[in-house]
Amino acid sequence: MKSFRYLVRRALQNIGIEVHRFVPSSSPAAQMAAILEKARIDLVLDVGANEGQFSREIRSTGYAGRIVSFEPLGQAYAKLQRNSRDDPFWHLHPRCALGSYDGEIKINIAGNSLSSSALPMLDAHRAVAPESAYVGAELVSLYKLDTVAATYLADATNVFLKIDTQGYEAQVLDGAEETLQHVTCVMLELSLVQLYEGQPSWPDMVNRLLAAGFHLWAVQQVLIDPETGRTLQIDGVFLRKKSNSGDQA
Repeated sequence: MKSFRYLVRRALQNIGIEVHRFVPSSSPAAQMAAILEKARIDLVLDVGANEGQFSREIRSTGYAGRIVSFEPLGQAYAKLQRNSRDDPFWHLHPRCALGSYDGEIKINIAGNSLSSSALPMLDAHRAVAPESAYVGAELVSLYKLDTVAATYLADATNVFLKIDTQGYEAQVLDGAEETLQHVTCVMLELSLVQLYEGQPSWPDMVNRLLAAGFHLWAVQQVLIDPETGRTLQIDGVFLRKKSNSGDQA
């Protein structure tokens, strides 16, 4: 039987397919499901939701609690509306960006939508993902998370804050000092190589979360150079040292 499994695995690898068991040790989606369950998350704040990819994935692996999505760009927001419309526990905040102040900001639109950012993109990013090059921009409303989150936090016990804003994560945290006090788990995109002008280094972001009372609990790969195999971006998942559920991280 082991020999048969080996032959099947090799055959699939030869055509570019790799199959893993759906367990935290081999599946990022299963790992995320385990984290949400351990931390007893009942509210997910999905900042930089794009079309809702992250929220749809956690739904598909069993998360049934509330989700609030934030997305600034018009085309992505329209798709987000369609993807969430049949889910009564998935709420879309009115279209806006989140950052360190209340006002307006220009968001650069990437060709692949996912890489859109308020920051200028560097050549290091475009070199490994040419489809991510900017193709336009939108001027959008900008708010601090602290300005808009209170209503959503009122009935929540354990909050998961996911921030995917392509180098703008530090500014989102700057505007979320009060909100962060209610958060059990934070998921941040971290660049091991600078991909956007002005983005902080990954050690600075990790140390910031450690200083705020979180432990680095998990990392998941996001962007890999297809030629060299070098990891360029990861998601870092941080769990509060002592969560509201009473568990010690």
